[in-house]
Amino acid sequence: MQLHQLKPTHKHKEKKRLGRGGKHGVHCGKGSEGQKSRAGKRMQPIIRELTKKYPKLRGYKFKERKEVVVLNLEALEKKFKVGETITPKILLERKLIRRIKGKLPQPKILGQGKLTKPLMLKGFLLSKSAKEKIEKAGGKIIK
Repeated sequence: MQLHQLKPTHKHKEKKRLGRGGKHGVHCGKGSEGQKSRAGKRMQPIIRELTKKYPKLRGYKFKERKEVVVLNLEALEKKFKVGETITPKILLERKLIRRIKGKLPQPKILGQGKLTKPLMLKGFLLSKSAKEKIEKAGGKIIK
């Protein structure tokens, strides 16, 4: 068998000639009005809707929110012994804080309650009153 001997297995179908009078004139079989009768893409893509919602001002950036967890001094007084070093990871192990969306949050210590033990704090945000009470009890704050 050679190329000139090949023949199609089905009959040739004529292309529909739209908009030239006859059966498929005027609206070309698409109906009279509306979004589906227009030229081009029929429906709006979903991606376009999403991009329209974002701000288009100069300098806009996607800022990652830092999660802050609040703790009081009275919680540290109960859970820790004299002279212990406290870090956010140790708070996580002792179940005073927990992960938020799989990430370790930034703990902030507030000055509610009394502190009698000297503790060493490393990697915390502190309120003024908490800082004063920790230093008064003989503790240290390491950044």
